[in-house]
Amino acid sequence: MDRFDALTLFTRIVETGSFTRAANGLDMPRATATLAIQQLEARLGARLLARTTRQVHPTPEGAAFYERCVHLLAELEEAEAALGPVAASPAGTLRVEMHGVHARHIVLPHIQEFRARYPRLDVVLTSGDRRVDLVGEGIDCALRAGEPADSSLIGRRLAELPQTICASPAYLDRAGRPRHRMNCVIIRWCVSSPAATPRTTPSICASTGKYKDSRAAAGSRSTTPGAT
Repeated sequence: MDRFDALTLFTRIVETGSFTRAANGLDMPRATATLAIQQLEARLGARLLARTTRQVHPTPEGAAFYERCVHLLAELEEAEAALGPVAASPAGTLRVEMHGVHARHIVLPHIQEFRARYPRLDVVLTSGDRRVDLVGEGIDCALRAGEPADSSLIGRRLAELPQTICASPAYLDRAGRPRHRMNCVIIRWCVSSPAATPRTTPSICASTGKYKDSRAAAGSRSTTPGAT
């Protein structure tokens, strides 16, 4: 039993004058209530309740402690009640980092619906595929595919995004058909971006699932599709 539960039990015993009635009101066994009060008195080093065969009443120390408990528990209830509207209608700025494809095809089509549901929340979306320092950069959450590398982060599975490698019959007739899934088939395509040049030849290996962007000036890099 935590401290606040023990304080609630103590105040109920003082108010009802009975261990049994207080325990029944809190839906706990009387033995549990007795043990909790004994532990509370041992921790405080003071006797809080005087027990007789017919009645339980607070000692002078218990009466003074009871008054403090009543105020403390009332403030706790007020604090919890004040958080209710905040949880129901969050406000402030929400910073979200995600891949551009996820933003365009998944999030942005529903952003107006989200804004209508949470009008007091300002959403700042940034897109990229780099490893972000959520705490250091002040980002509230990041949408990524794969398992988070940092075990200290809290991850929630939102959806599964299956990936399929496809090729046209004409391409397979020209490049060859894999006889086994471990056969490596190199697939080339045209990149349409400001950084693309005739010397940029991205490819994907069907056997390993590795993406490779070969550039004569910048060297080469390989990553796993969908990984963080």
